Amino acid sequence: MIDLLVEPMSYEFMRRALLVVAASGVAGALLSCWLVHMGWSLMGDAVSHAVLPGVVIAALIGIPFAVGALIAALVAVALIGAVREGGTVREDAAMGIVFTALFSFGLVLIARFPSGQDLHSILFGSVLGVRDSDLVQVLAVSAFTVIVLLAFRRDLIMLAFDRLHAHTLGLRTRALTGLLLATLATATVAGVQSVGVILVVATLIIPGATAQLVADTMRGTMIVAVVVALVGGVTGLYAGYYADLPPGPVVVLAQAVIFTAAQLFAPRRGVIPRAAAGARARRSGMMTA
Repeated sequence: MIDLLVEPMSYEFMRRALLVVAASGVAGALLSCWLVHMGWSLMGDAVSHAVLPGVVIAALIGIPFAVGALIAALVAVALIGAVREGGTVREDAAMGIVFTALFSFGLVLIARFPSGQDLHSILFGSVLGVRDSDLVQVLAVSAFTVIVLLAFRRDLIMLAFDRLHAHTLGLRTRALTGLLLATLATATVAGVQSVGVILVVATLIIPGATAQLVADTMRGTMIVAVVVALVGGVTGLYAGYYADLPPGPVVVLAQAVIFTAAQLFAPRRGVIPRAAAGARARRSGMMTA
């Protein structure tokens, strides 16, 4: 068992991959607690797909991928806000329009300049091919995301649970919303390197959704979400190594398995405990009658 754990880490590319999966996983897990609670899952989907043209353009002009992806994510957030503020379409429609348009633009760029682009690695991640420069970028944007979410967690929790009350207390709700959207952009950039543009939304949703089934407080939700992300990430990385599979999809599958287990067995909120409690209540009612 020890050999199975140690052998993959004897390779430098696996050690870099582990750092990327851990850093991006923690950042995405913390943010997912807010995305799930506030009903921003579609926003995460929109931003994750919208970074594609930024990644492609960054590769074409030779700048760090994180810079291009971050700019594209911020542009997507601004465009969604502009379309929504126009008042002509609903927010979900605005998100759908923006992210499909930007994602299609990225695909067109890849088709137009195919020689320098690896579509598979962009869409599904290339965590085993992470270079030192990529690692630094991921660690930087992940650290920014984590620091911001922890530093402003009290205000952001108030915003998530009662926006009107937060405003009456004097909190700058618009600024906090913008800050949360900025962390969504940076967390997306971090996750793209590990699981790719298409699958990164899963790492921004599954940990928080799983944690809400288990924990009762926001602090507990954050802790459980981070544990889910780390366990799923490490399990997926090792499973991909030994089964000779791409790590990105396996990481997402590992997190999905954890979510399924929580959905079935979580105390009070799990399907099986609730069914058992309902059966006991019915038996008690029949005995009382």
